[in-house]
Amino acid sequence: MTLPPALQRALDAARTVNRPRAEGRVRAIRGIAIQVTGLGAAIGDVCTIEAEAGALRIPAEVVGFDGSDAVVMALGDHHRVAPWDRVQNEHRAVAVPVGDGLLGRVVDALGRPLDGGPPPVGPLRPVTGDAPGPLQRSPIREPIETGIAAIDGMLTCGKGQRIGIFAGSGVGKSTLMGAIARSGAGDVNVIALIGERGREVGEFVAEALGAEGLRKSVVVACTSDAAPMLRAKAPLCAVTIAEAFRAQGRDVMFMMDSVTRYAMAVREVGLAAGEPPTLRGYPPSLFAALPRLVERLGSDAHGTITGLFTVLVDGDDMNEPVADALRGYLDGHVVLSRRIAERGRFPAVDVLASVSRLMPKVASADQQRRARRIREWLAHYEENRDLVSVGAYRKGADPLLDQAIAKIGAIEGLLFHGAEPRAAADTLKALQAIAGP
Repeated sequence: MTLPPALQRALDAARTVNRPRAEGRVRAIRGIAIQVTGLGAAIGDVCTIEAEAGALRIPAEVVGFDGSDAVVMALGDHHRVAPWDRVQNEHRAVAVPVGDGLLGRVVDALGRPLDGGPPPVGPLRPVTGDAPGPLQRSPIREPIETGIAAIDGMLTCGKGQRIGIFAGSGVGKSTLMGAIARSGAGDVNVIALIGERGREVGEFVAEALGAEGLRKSVVVACTSDAAPMLRAKAPLCAVTIAEAFRAQGRDVMFMMDSVTRYAMAVREVGLAAGEPPTLRGYPPSLFAALPRLVERLGSDAHGTITGLFTVLVDGDDMNEPVADALRGYLDGHVVLSRRIAERGRFPAVDVLASVSRLMPKVASADQQRRARRIREWLAHYEENRDLVSVGAYRKGADPLLDQAIAKIGAIEGLLFHGAEPRAAADTLKALQAIAGP
């Protein structure tokens, strides 16, 4: 018999309250993994470790089992935990507050304030949500304005699209994210800063994001010194917050910097839990976690979540395991080039190495034709850049190269406009002026 929804919720709540509070004891500690004996628990249960005779209460989560022992990891610092400390199972999953009360706030991986303000007010929502069903997703037909001419003009994205930003260190990922956050790309921004230096979080909020961008944003920050479990939970916290805004019918811009540091946290957790290492030491669970994270974004019957994932590629190697796997899950990728950045061109988007799989669906036929023409000029100019630079090319020998040389100044002026967002309408006018009708 199917119960009315309100009665079912009340029954579930009563079962949770009346469930026996299982209790175990710490039996062994190996690195960041804590083995607990006698604890009745399931994967994902939140526990409390009562260290120093109960004076110190440390939240933790069950991540696996070793025989009859539960393997738990602290959601924070696990120093002062000792053998035979009591562990209480709370029989709940990690949950974070959601809603408008988080706008303008900076919180940690568990939704706790980092900006000195009061705890955010809002309903609690478990971080282990499900992705929308494949047939529940509305088609992506509307372009989104990012304020970046190289993206809006040459790599047009749609509302609900998932895009990767692939780059080495120091080529302008954070500046690019800040410019997009300040633009009109979404009704709400949810920004996850994973594994950043503590100094950079404050600088990003104050400088790259600014007061204007922060007003419509929620920042979830988890710095590099945080526990691995917190760094692994922070993206799930941010996605959960974004899902709540999408359920209200809003268009959400989700930005995560970076997937690579999230992957490192998952690697620490997985190896400590006993998983076997695979490519570059990453455990199998990472390559199951990445598509689950990505698929929770996108569009549904209510609203959209447009996703931007930055990938810090190791040694500018675009084929390292995390970057290679993520490209297959996303709807396109934007490559930031160190070669372009070294010439002082920002944002350093390498248009020739980038692609938006949904541009044919969200851009007009005229825009696509102009973008292809500019790509052709750029590609031909890059193939002959050295020849032109040393003065070895004689005008008239290659008509296509002659056109590229004549247009290259205007093309670079369009694509590399600095940190200030540029209106999409201005970008399309400039595209027409350069490439013609």
